[in-house]
Amino acid sequence: MSTLNRRNWLGLVGAGSVASIIDPSLPNVSLGSKEVISTYDYAKLNSNENPLGPSPKVRQAIIDAFDYGCRYPSAQIRTLAQKIAAKEGVTSDHIVITGGSTEGLKAAGLTFGLNGGEIITSDPVYRSLNSYAEQVGAYINMVPLDENMQQDLGEMSKRITNRTSLVFLCNPHNPSGALVPKNDLREFCDQVSNKTILFSDEAYYDYITEEDYPSMVNMVKEGKNVVVSRTFSKVYGLAGLRIGYLIARPDLAERMRANVMARTNILAVFAALACYDDQKFYDNSIKLNDDGKKLIYATLNDLNLKYIPSHTNFVFFHTGRPIQQLNTDMRKKGVAVGRPFPPLLDWCRISTGHLNDVKKFNMALKEVMA
Repeated sequence: MSTLNRRNWLGLVGAGSVASIIDPSLPNVSLGSKEVISTYDYAKLNSNENPLGPSPKVRQAIIDAFDYGCRYPSAQIRTLAQKIAAKEGVTSDHIVITGGSTEGLKAAGLTFGLNGGEIITSDPVYRSLNSYAEQVGAYINMVPLDENMQQDLGEMSKRITNRTSLVFLCNPHNPSGALVPKNDLREFCDQVSNKTILFSDEAYYDYITEEDYPSMVNMVKEGKNVVVSRTFSKVYGLAGLRIGYLIARPDLAERMRANVMARTNILAVFAALACYDDQKFYDNSIKLNDDGKKLIYATLNDLNLKYIPSHTNFVFFHTGRPIQQLNTDMRKKGVAVGRPFPPLLDWCRISTGHLNDVKKFNMALKEVMA
């Protein structure tokens, strides 16, 4: 199908019809719109997604990339790695392109969890790295969050032994949304990286509100035993396309690259390349997230519910009631909120989203908590 005919076809049937052909449950969207308005029959605020979806420039890049759909993505992956490397200030052999940062986490879990390795991590935390390492025989040494819902860096550091193959730092943290104080961050990462591998999951780095907050990419540049993961899923709205990357010293990158299995696809690569050329969309995504958090904070303050000031695109708050029951009650009100995060089973994670969906959440929560 030629490029012109393909675009004509998309215009004739409409993007909503395309979505319906693929899956009738998908929301209708307009590929040419500046903002995608969800037509889910509920407020979907449970998965930390950017509700704007890919930007218009990225959507066009995806359409144009269909001509490359018959080609394997290796060459374009190298091009993307070079572009990311230039942005991060490293050479391209520091970059591992993955199917979302989740695949990068799993590759690291496999690489450093084999042969009975020990992974030290906070509890709770996003578990992809831990669960994959566990499947290959690793021991997961879980350190509870402290009373401020911060990762207990002191205790994590104390638990390092000769068996420890990796320390997993999720920063900003998922599910709490908390940020390690920057004065503590460098000291902790220095100490850990002198003993073992430090993995810094920075999936939500773009949402950090503190000025001049350092990325651990700086330590990678210094040749430290540090791995950083990033994703295009969040601020760039590509969660459904599955593309992310790892940044590490070349020898570490090569070890993890060998354990990347599915990789990504050609459309996702072209989409990621186009993301860097759309600063306006990036800024709009950050603003929408900030506006959504403010609305959520106001309601939680009205209800006198404790929450953690967030450096992500979600808010973690104390419900005082079982999360499973809250999930059920909120779903009856047309709102989907986050899953349970044991052992914090009376806390709830709520994503930001379209402001109308956030307002729907606020109304529903007031009714449910009454």
